[in-house]
Amino acid sequence: MLTPVRRLAGRAASATVHAVWRRLRDAAAVTADRPGPHRFHALGRGTRLAFPQGTLFGEPWIALGDHCVIGQDVTLTAGMMPGLDLGAETGLRVSVGNGVVIGRGSHIVADAPITIGDDVFFGPYCYVTSTNHSYDDPEQPVGHQWPRAAPVTIGPGSWIGTGAVILPGARLGRNTVVAAGAVVRGEVPDHTVVAGAPARPVRRWDPTGGWQPPLRTPPPVPYPGPSRNRRPTTAPDDGTPTATD
Repeated sequence: MLTPVRRLAGRAASATVHAVWRRLRDAAAVTADRPGPHRFHALGRGTRLAFPQGTLFGEPWIALGDHCVIGQDVTLTAGMMPGLDLGAETGLRVSVGNGVVIGRGSHIVADAPITIGDDVFFGPYCYVTSTNHSYDDPEQPVGHQWPRAAPVTIGPGSWIGTGAVILPGARLGRNTVVAAGAVVRGEVPDHTVVAGAPARPVRRWDPTGGWQPPLRTPPPVPYPGPSRNRRPTTAPDDGTPTATD
């Protein structure tokens, strides 16, 4: 049984460890003012990559817009492997708009270009890739065959649910919704909800009839805060989105 002195010492040690860890995480977060070893093509004002970061390479071919929230353990890569010179003439491989939120543990893996519009929100553990294994030759291991690549576009205002996979060649329109765990390829029109593997439309917006099939619940009431222009930011201790003026 713990004595009062040992109990107090344990509490003090726990509080100290947590305080030091919070300060380390805040100091090691990547921002435009504190980019660390990373040299992104662009790292926008108010954007923050929470610590610990996932795999990052090809940063000169990655552009992040303003006020983005990149959760911890998020992987952002340009090119097939670290250390490649992709050349100035190839352009950006990853282009992320303003106000984008990428949830914890997600991957953005670009060989061909990946373009993400403004105000796109990703849940945790999403996977977006513009390159994929090929298996043309049945005699060769799949992992040894040259992969296929095709550009990916995700339109502004979209929501990508937890664990969704966006495959090469996918073209998502404006304000699309991808259900958790969906596997998306091909084109998704504006204002369309897709679900499943492979993903298929389950709801669409009709200009005259509204959502079809109709939504089952009424619209939520907005939070009556002091400002209507609230952007996500990153809490200093865990990299999760909060709201700020």
